[in-house]
Amino acid sequence: MGVSEFFLLLVSILVAAKLLGELAERVGQPAVLGELLAGVVLGASVLGVVDPETEMVHLLAELGVVILLFEIGLETDLKKLMAVGSSAAMVAFAGVVLPFGLGFGVALLLGLDTIAALVAGAALTATSVGITARVLADLGRLDDPEGQVVLGAAVIDDVIGLIILAVIAGVVAGTEVGVPQIAISTVKAFGFLVLAIVLGRFFVPGLFDLLGRLGRESNLAVMGLGFALLLSLAAERAGSALIVGAFAAGLVLQPTLWAPIVREGVVRLGHFLVPVFFVAVGAAVDVRSFGEPGVLLLGLALLAVGILGKVLAGFTPWWFKGRKLVVGVAMVPRGEVGLIFAQMGLAAGAVDGGQYSALMLMVMGTTFVAPPALRALLKNGDPPDPNPAAASELVTEI
Repeated sequence: MGVSEFFLLLVSILVAAKLLGELAERVGQPAVLGELLAGVVLGASVLGVVDPETEMVHLLAELGVVILLFEIGLETDLKKLMAVGSSAAMVAFAGVVLPFGLGFGVALLLGLDTIAALVAGAALTATSVGITARVLADLGRLDDPEGQVVLGAAVIDDVIGLIILAVIAGVVAGTEVGVPQIAISTVKAFGFLVLAIVLGRFFVPGLFDLLGRLGRESNLAVMGLGFALLLSLAAERAGSALIVGAFAAGLVLQPTLWAPIVREGVVRLGHFLVPVFFVAVGAAVDVRSFGEPGVLLLGLALLAVGILGKVLAGFTPWWFKGRKLVVGVAMVPRGEVGLIFAQMGLAAGAVDGGQYSALMLMVMGTTFVAPPALRALLKNGDPPDPNPAAASELVTEI
């Protein structure tokens, strides 16, 4: 791709995302819904402008979601997150078990073989923490008890999803997968997150205090982003995910005196890169394949159990006093995480093109249904804090 072609592509993505995002807000919906629709319109099956598999688009989208999770981490009080830890863990566990069981069963009933049904069930397990956090931030609800439960549960879901992905990949490849392999994947995923936060709290605040005294404050944002990128890379090398490392970096920096300065600079960059991520997610949809009856039936069935499983999971922490339906609905979007499972299954030959399209219908359906549903639920509930957290204000501007 030449420079002129790249610039034209970038202009198309940004203009479409901003215009449709603004239109979505004008009709009472979060901006993220318009950005996802922009991706569908620009994707290969409609206008053919954006191919999410293009290396440059893929890299920009990955950078966008890392920045988004870093922002969210910078605005997440770890003490508040720990206060709802048991509720978040219960929602996350149920949000994996219920959708996986329902998806696996429905896929078998509709004629898929065991391996394809495993991939379908696995694609239903994760929650897109990026999309969920963005929607709650757009609505000014990220600091609500429900928002904290959802954020914690979505992060745990992603970590569990990585473990499931490793196990399913081994099954698809025909390798032996036993208890030791699963235990190792679990320790790697959860161990990295805990270790990064614990060690970071010891060393990072002092380092940034020193940097703040010796250099210009404006440079701290660059150093903060560099820290997030390094921790994201370390997470991936440790067998976890880029977004887990980015979120951990934000959690580590959040209590420091320099967090507002870092956040301001990072959010400015997010105005440019975060919409690319959401457009890339939408562009992965091939709407032409939905005309096949078998594909449509499978996709709608997976969509139904995908929504049902996550909503039921929101009701499992019986001791939680918040609005459980809000928690369940906020856990519904699969987004980029579900796409990873589907793409893995297609690349390995575990699912065919039609089954892959059905999984895409489920992923996009769950991604599109959550923002307006959350908007309707929260609009009828208690009003948000008149002084919402900076994350809500900043992310809304994107």
